[in-house]
Amino acid sequence: MGAAPTSIRGRLAPSPTGALHLGNARSFLIAWLSVRSRGGSLVLRMEDLDHPKVKSGAAQAAIDDLRWLGLDWDEGPDIGGPCQPYVQSERVEHYANALRRLQAAGLVYPCICTRRDVEHGQSAPHGDEAGPRYPGTCAGRFADYESARLARGARESAGSSSNWLPAWRFRAQGVTSFQDGFAGWQTGDVGASDGDFVLARHPRGAGYMLAVVVDDAVMGITEVVRGDDLLPATHRQLLIYQALGLEPPRFVHVPLVIGATGHRLAKRHGDTRIAALRERGFSPEEIVGLLAWWSGWAAWGERLRPCDLLVRFDLARLPHEPAVLDARVHARLGLG
Repeated sequence: MGAAPTSIRGRLAPSPTGALHLGNARSFLIAWLSVRSRGGSLVLRMEDLDHPKVKSGAAQAAIDDLRWLGLDWDEGPDIGGPCQPYVQSERVEHYANALRRLQAAGLVYPCICTRRDVEHGQSAPHGDEAGPRYPGTCAGRFADYESARLARGARESAGSSSNWLPAWRFRAQGVTSFQDGFAGWQTGDVGASDGDFVLARHPRGAGYMLAVVVDDAVMGITEVVRGDDLLPATHRQLLIYQALGLEPPRFVHVPLVIGATGHRLAKRHGDTRIAALRERGFSPEEIVGLLAWWSGWAAWGERLRPCDLLVRFDLARLPHEPAVLDARVHARLGLG
């Protein structure tokens, strides 16, 4: 069952692979304000398909942290709703159905190439962080998934240490363009830059790239607010939307929170987990005030609730540069 159409419908989609930190919290706050300031509804969806990295208790901890900050939602794993279940690992059949449609259209194929295979196939070094361009080695190579699996198994027997399950690759063709709600006009050609990309590493299509498209469509999401590190992934997702005949949401990619050295938040920047800040005695109003200060909606030191920011919310005032956990913030939070 899908969601009833509404004018504005957003989502918060934490991944239970670790604790919520200040960077995650700022993106979620912006997403919440963007929707609530216009009277829209919000879905909480737990994106737990990265099974090896999922940590026990992290899903509930994320819900607790978000509620402690003062964020709420209208549907989710804790309160239900018309689109349940709201946990991706419980929605695999939706992804299997979508994968079958892509298979029938000839838009995906099984691939047994490892990253090393792809790197060795390059004629020159590739400096892109996204990795080398995939040359289409397995396109048309196997009659079906089972023959690819057997071929991968033969490699395992020969001493390969890689995962024996083939991946599903999407045939990336065509230029994609969209008007980002914050970053402006974006154009990409995934086929030219990256080649056919991995859609899922699960036989039934339960991989992030396919799952997020299917879920946002089924749940009626009209706006996705997230960190700008995911801008490149948007072009891949637009190809999937097009292939499945689905309407994409409005995308809004906002700058990340980074350390003073210019790198994204990590342990070397101190313990920026929301749970740790709470344990050290900070109030949610202090943390929300900091997130709002980073976003240009509050003065330094203001204590605010998310609802206090509804009348202040303005994407035009959000800085285009990353928010920096500098010495001033470091000292204020007692990060050492």
